[in-house]
Amino acid sequence: MSFEEDDTVILHDEHSEFDGQEGTITQVSETMFGDENYIVSFEDGQEAGVPEDSLEAVEGDDEDE
Repeated sequence: MSFEEDDTVILHDEHSEFDGQEGTITQVSETMFGDENYIVSFEDGQEAGVPEDSLEAVEGDDEDE
């Protein structure tokens, strides 16, 4: 699954201080190998260079609220 800017996701990276937290994708970039990396913004900061397999989509993302 590919993500886009403004998608709400949960980060799964045991080496990150944001592991298990919900954040918003603020930028999508492509590596020289054709993979996508993401910058995810959290309430207390951001995590850059996040691979797609470390992210989980948040179900029921209510943008209307």
